[in-house]
Amino acid sequence: MNPEHLLIAVLFALLLIYGPNNLPKLGSALGKTVKNVREGMDGAEGGQAQTTSVAETAASAPKVQAASEVTANVTDSADPADK
Repeated sequence: MNPEHLLIAVLFALLLIYGPNNLPKLGSALGKTVKNVREGMDGAEGGQAQTTSVAETAASAPKVQAASEVTANVTDSADPADK
């Protein structure tokens, strides 16, 4: 079996398994993965480790109010005539 025939058989099998609607999603995900791996390898070779600590991630994350604070704010802003 030629390598070309093998490639055609694999592509046909993927078409049968995933269907024509999911193949573009699969290709896009595969392309993004390859891109990320290449960028990661380039960063590692250049000595540029692009790591983010948990503290840096938490500091840049949006602030979230606790449920008790939200309930207190809603209760405080209620119309006094309703009480």
